[in-house]
Amino acid sequence: MKVALRTKPIAGGKLRLYLDYYPPIVHPESGKPTRREFLSLYIFEKPQTSAQREHNKETKMLADKICSKRTLELDKGEYGFLEKSKKNNDFLQYYLELAEKKKERSGTYDTWLSSFNYLKRFTKGHCVMSDITVKFGEDYRDYLLTTPSIKSYKVKLSQNAALSYFNKFKATLKQAFRDRLLKEDLNARIDVIKQQETHREFLTSEELKRLAKTECDYPHLKTAALFSCLTGLRWSDIVKLTWEEIQHSKAEGHYIRYTQKKTQGAETLPISKTARELVGPKGNAEEHVFRNLRYSAHFSVVLGRWMLKAGITKKITFHNFRHTYATLQLSQGTDIYTVSKMLGHKDLKTTQVYVKIIDEKKREAANKIKLK
Repeated sequence: MKVALRTKPIAGGKLRLYLDYYPPIVHPESGKPTRREFLSLYIFEKPQTSAQREHNKETKMLADKICSKRTLELDKGEYGFLEKSKKNNDFLQYYLELAEKKKERSGTYDTWLSSFNYLKRFTKGHCVMSDITVKFGEDYRDYLLTTPSIKSYKVKLSQNAALSYFNKFKATLKQAFRDRLLKEDLNARIDVIKQQETHREFLTSEELKRLAKTECDYPHLKTAALFSCLTGLRWSDIVKLTWEEIQHSKAEGHYIRYTQKKTQGAETLPISKTARELVGPKGNAEEHVFRNLRYSAHFSVVLGRWMLKAGITKKITFHNFRHTYATLQLSQGTDIYTVSKMLGHKDLKTTQVYVKIIDEKKREAANKIKLK
């Protein structure tokens, strides 16, 4: 893109100044391709007086500054409208392509894909770059906070799920601006969804012992659940765990060297002798430790039935076993920094949620002693 300062003769012996663009740009007001931007500045074609000569000098300096500014703006993609090809780019396709890039690089692909499905439902399957505005973002935020879950229209999408999906939308806006597909950084102008504190359910030490003694219809599910309680591993890391990742040394004892699916962080997690014995004899290096473990609706039914057989009425999901590990570690006196590292948290603030749970239990215990 080139920008040149040129003149055009007008009445009164004057020359009108304008900028000549090549190739043409889309004019910010008319929306039509043009090569000319008139500056509302003029100079005298043949200055006769010192005042006219001074006028020409100052006007040319101003015009040169505008020309230089336009060159920089065009280089950054900030002047005028976006080119028509960029303006009509399919935003949904761009969003999906970003999601696909997460498939190999991190464990957030499933969340990206879910967020894409909500955006697709909101836009009814059609959305181009020029549709994206601050109002569009605000409307989409309100939609996520009120829409039913895709999995069940009887249940409203939780606020924290909405937050997670909206953050992916904002990340897409930020990347689109970097790729010069959006005229401005809309991400910076759209407010986030606030995180809602949630009650993290967990098993007490007594409940965990009862659960270990109770038979489960699917023995491999029971083993995986107890292993999560003893190690803090997520479901996603348990289902992909291989025998070569479970290691042992005389100095370090038993430990797992693995890569977290969610964060892609390389971890070394010490585990107890009890946890190691739970999974039985070592198999081939490349084999999965927990075979035939598949998530399904029936899986939740079996899990709930197992809880009831153990006399546990709490609503427990598989992720609550990870909460159990964290809570029991802290209640037994393990410092929060160590627990944070064992869980593979990148930020200590993530682990502090469990400290609140312990403090609540302490208050409950203190209130049990009464004089009246």
